Parts: sequence; structure tokens; C-alpha cells
Amino acid sequence: MRRLLVLTSAVVFLDTLFFSAIAPLLPHYARDLGLTKAAAGVLAGAYPAGTLVAAVPAIWVARKVGVKGALLLGLGLLAASSVAFGLGNTVEVLDVSRFVQGAAGALCWSGSLAWLVATAPVDRRGAMIGTSLGLAVAGSLLGPVLGTAAEQFGDVLIFSLVAVGALGLAAFAATTPGHADASRVPGRRTLLAGLRDRSVRAAGWLNALYGLAFGALSVLVPLRLSSLGASAAVVGLTFALAAAGEMIASPVAGRLADRGTRLSPVRAALPAAALVLALLPVPDAAWIVAVLAVLCGPSVGALLAPAGAMLSDAASALGIGQVIAMALSNVAWSAGEMAGAAGGGGLAQATADAVPYALLCAACVLTAIALRPGARTARAADTARAGAGS
Repeated sequence: MRRLLVLTSAVVFLDTLFFSAIAPLLPHYARDLGLTKAAAGVLAGAYPAGTLVAAVPAIWVARKVGVKGALLLGLGLLAASSVAFGLGNTVEVLDVSRFVQGAAGALCWSGSLAWLVATAPVDRRGAMIGTSLGLAVAGSLLGPVLGTAAEQFGDVLIFSLVAVGALGLAAFAATTPGHADASRVPGRRTLLAGLRDRSVRAAGWLNALYGLAFGALSVLVPLRLSSLGASAAVVGLTFALAAAGEMIASPVAGRLADRGTRLSPVRAALPAAALVLALLPVPDAAWIVAVLAVLCGPSVGALLAPAGAMLSDAASALGIGQVIAMALSNVAWSAGEMAGAAGGGGLAQATADAVPYALLCAACVLTAIALRPGARTARAADTARAGAGS
């Protein structure tokens, strides 16, 4: 179990390392390639677009070759796309390589996390998912540092190191014993059955809201800081500190979700997230924008571990399999991230940064109202958890 937790945590760490490296590089690409906010949003959103497209096919791959095979394929694609991104010198190559990396991420996350939760006890799922997500956030923390290093020492060298890491993890995964239950992946009908469940839809929306918020932040905050005179190093430090806050908040939220109800940490996080998002477009000083962006890390990041535990509970209660739960999580997150990055960037260019931030704030408030104690969705989540433990 410990070996599998280490493997899963390392896989999601490496994947998010490359994913989040784009933040400090966006002003550089915008300047050198002449990108608008909308085009920068497309580049940032290419990764979640690849995840969205590959999320459901990842189920088919896992059915054919097992979760270990899906993970190995994902790590191979991650290595290749990292090198391609480092070599790319046009926006088209960068967009395509990030799209492929997103598809690789769908295979890596579905395979590794489904493998992990299939072996974890029900009463420890939130903590196990939170621990892995905490390492994913550590990747997000170091990703901006990686992007800053790529600007200083060259894209080819830095992103080739990511590829070497992916190949090393593939070797580690190949020697890790498989789990029979995790390899029996349900089919399309069980996916549709999951979508009809209220608690699954609620958890999916929390994943999507997380993606929407961070997708918009990954585009708007770097460009705003750059326009206020901040360097790439400052942008990288801002996102690293935000990820550090999320790295602390994610396992804590997972443990709270195990001890109380799954939604208890979510209800505390949503009002805090709404407040910070409402304030973000107001300041004209780079350091205040940076501080607010850092505060978004723990407030928005606390949504993910409880949502993952809810999906895992529902998968067990409905008998749909953990790979299905991870695929639904990937679909929801990637759709939100893509809409937040591309849509947020385009909307900000057409209007002002305050408009996408206001919409995100409203989404957090409405979600908090919908998930208040006693609401039907909250009762459905408790029922799913009880069914998972029985």
C-alpha cells in the first residue's frame, strides 16, 4: 500500500509540475509570440482540453490493458510531450504538445488514482486522496519554479529533465505489483449510471469549479502582474506560494472529510474563495494582487480532496468502479480548467478582468447555498458514503 501511495503521489507530482510551469512563461510567450489574452488562454487551456478529450477513452484503455498499462502509456506520452514542448518555437507546436500532455495526464491520473483508491480502506480514502493531491500541489508549487528556470537556462534542457523523470516513474510502476480489482474496469453503461447520481454530479461540479477558478487565475494573474511591472520570478513565486497553501489545505480537507461529513470542509472553503476572487481585480499594486492570488491556493484548493472522496464513495455505493470515478473527475476538472483558461482569458479581453472574477465569485456563493446542511445534494453525499462503507 505504501509503495502504491508513493507511486501515485510521484506520478501526479510530475504531471502537475509540467502543467503549472506555464504560469511564469505566459508573459514571455505573449511578448515573443505576440499572444493576446485569448491566445494565451488557449495555450494554458490546451492541457485540460487534452485531458477532457482523453478522459473517457482512458476507461477503454484501462479495460484493455489494465490500470498499470494505462499508467505506463500515460507516462510515455508525458515524456514525449515534455520534450516536444521544450523544442517548440511556435504557438502551434506549444498548443499541440500541451494538448498531448493533457491526454497523458488523463491516463496517468485515471490509472494511478483508481489503483490507489481500489486498495484504500473506505475510512481512509479522503486522507489517501488528500495525500496524493498534496503531492500534486507540490508539483504545482515547483512548476512555476521550473518555468522560471526554463526561461533562464533554456526550455530544451529543463523540460527534457521532466521527460527523464517520467521514464523513471514508468520503470517504478512496471515493477509495482498490480491489483486485480482495480483492473476490472466497468464499461459505458456504468459511466452513464454514475452521471445520473446526485452525489456524483455534486462532486463533479466541485471538480469543475476548482478547474474554472484555477484556469482563470493561471491566465489573468500572470498577465496582470506582468502589466504591473512584476518579473517572471515574482510570478513564479506567487504561484509557488499559492500551491504551498493548497498543499497544506488539501490533506487537511481530506482528513476533515473523513472525520465529519464529506462536505464540511467545502462549506468553510467556498465563502473564503468567493471573497478572495471578488477582491482580486481591485488592486493596482502588484504585491497586493500577488497576496490575493496566494490566498486563492488554500481556499479553492480545499474543494478537491472532499470531491474526490465523494466520487469514490459513490463509485463504491453504485458499483461502477474506481476508474469510472477518476474518469468523471478528469472530465469535470478538465472542462472547468479549459473553460476557465480560454473562456476567462477571452472574456477578460472582451470586457475586463473583473467580469470573469465576478462570475467565479457568484459560482462559489451559489454552490455554498446549494450544499448547505439539509440540502438534497448534501443528503445524497451522506447516503453514498454510508453505502460505500457497507
